[in-house]
Amino acid sequence: MVIDSFKSKIIFLDTAPLIYFIEGSSPYKTVLKKLFQANAKGDFLFITSSITLLEVLVHPIKLQRMDLVTQYQTILTQSATLEIMDVTKPIAIKAAELRAIHNLKTPDSIQLATAFIAGAHFFITNDRGLPAIKNIKLVNLSDLK
Repeated sequence: MVIDSFKSKIIFLDTAPLIYFIEGSSPYKTVLKKLFQANAKGDFLFITSSITLLEVLVHPIKLQRMDLVTQYQTILTQSATLEIMDVTKPIAIKAAELRAIHNLKTPDSIQLATAFIAGAHFFITNDRGLPAIKNIKLVNLSDLK
């Protein structure tokens, strides 16, 4: 999938792509740089869940890497082109439905429910085990060009 196809769309950003971008230690480094540059230009809006903030902070806190903690917090809370959504009642209800139907773990069901409630067009992830959700195209990092 070509990054240009995201223009003027809402893109849900799962946890792994953000970690790979910030920590720069993945085979997706080049494509993620292009993706985040296009987002920074305002080509499209990233949304994510407050669950993403929780997940990205655990490892740096455990390692006492306050530089990474600060970097994640800055990117997730101060970007004009990335919106963090808190878990609301409609998201919780949709997450329960997705978890019941697809036997998902709670964090995955919340991520997908957030994307659904936010009206995301695409869901960028590195998790090939996620189920297809109506009206949202799952995009694996290996599919990006």
